[in-house]
Amino acid sequence: LEHLASEETLREELVGALQSIPGVRLVGSAPERRALQSFVVDGIHPHDLGTFLDSEGVAVRTGHHCAEPAHRRFGLAASVRASLGLYNSSDDISQLREALLKARNFFL
Repeated sequence: LEHLASEETLREELVGALQSIPGVRLVGSAPERRALQSFVVDGIHPHDLGTFLDSEGVAVRTGHHCAEPAHRRFGLAASVRASLGLYNSSDDISQLREALLKARNFFL
């Protein structure tokens, strides 16, 4: 159970970090979530963002995530998904946040 509390804490930190970046929109808001979050950044295609984040050493997934009908419903071509596990730390979330800020400056 200690492991789950840690993932929950990291998820909350991840959501807070993403929400602090202008132009980032979270996709999905289920009250009981696991340690992952899908999102889009206004003006940057998710696949381009995924490639950029990879070049910054940040691993994310891009695409429909087996939820193409949901993406269509929200008018999204795709989304980016950050997933956390027991091997992640607050430093990883900081690295994602910094890479997203850098991507905004690069693309916009």
